[in-house]
Amino acid sequence: MKDTADILCIGSVLWDVIGRTASHMRVGSDVPGRITRLPGGVAMNIAMTLRRFGMSPALLTAVGQDAEGNELIAEAERMGMICDHIYRSEDLPTDVYMAIEGANGLIAAIADAHSLEAAGAKILRALEDGALGTAKQPFDGPIALDGNLTVELLQDIAKSPLFRAADLRVAPASPGKAERLLALIDHPSATFYVNIEEAGLLCQTRFDSSAAGAAGLIARGAHRVLVTDGGNAASEGTAGDIITQTPPSVMVTRVTGAGDTFMAGHIASEAQGMDRSAALHRALQAAATYVSGETPL
Repeated sequence: MKDTADILCIGSVLWDVIGRTASHMRVGSDVPGRITRLPGGVAMNIAMTLRRFGMSPALLTAVGQDAEGNELIAEAERMGMICDHIYRSEDLPTDVYMAIEGANGLIAAIADAHSLEAAGAKILRALEDGALGTAKQPFDGPIALDGNLTVELLQDIAKSPLFRAADLRVAPASPGKAERLLALIDHPSATFYVNIEEAGLLCQTRFDSSAAGAAGLIARGAHRVLVTDGGNAASEGTAGDIITQTPPSVMVTRVTGAGDTFMAGHIASEAQGMDRSAALHRALQAAATYVSGETPL
């Protein structure tokens, strides 16, 4: 692992508690399955995939000084992530995400990211105290930013000099938090990674294809976007220039974290010099491999 970061991952780092079953589920279902606890959160999921692609991510987040937090930090460091700049709160617990997945997809999920929200701008201290940058010499590499941050903090980031030199890569934490990203919609260096539902929420409409979603977001003011639609075609585009590709067809065994894997695969591919088409193709391959249950490389 390198001692210095080549990308920052800002947002949720927590424990994922996921219940999975091979059965179809509905409200009130009580079925056998497996329950796992793994490091998760949007920023963590992105960082884990970036590590597999050979990048060195630093995490900027809030983690409690409780037993769960100590275990989470130790696991992140074991995987090769830089954790020196994580805000460790004495009075806030480590966040957690809980989801139920059936054969018919994600049934329900609850994200308890209250500690990250309460920490606010404290998680960004390393960007201004010289550890990773200052207002006069801001961090000038890629930054993956997730929508678990509060609207107020995202609004501050949109106009902050600490981010003026960065290559911002932005993703919503979930459709329920997608509209938070409107604070960054017209940021000149932001690339948005959303699914078709999230694109519709940001544009207050519904789209019937990823290409239409990409065009809608660009018309809304976005500089650059990537829009996915499950197993259907995904699109990447800027004003007047949208490319579309269809992902590989695979057997879906998991869905939580697929979008984060897609985003990380795309960032890593571009960091390694791939052109737009090749980067999109590789990201779709990584996500398809992930949902099939394999390691996305």
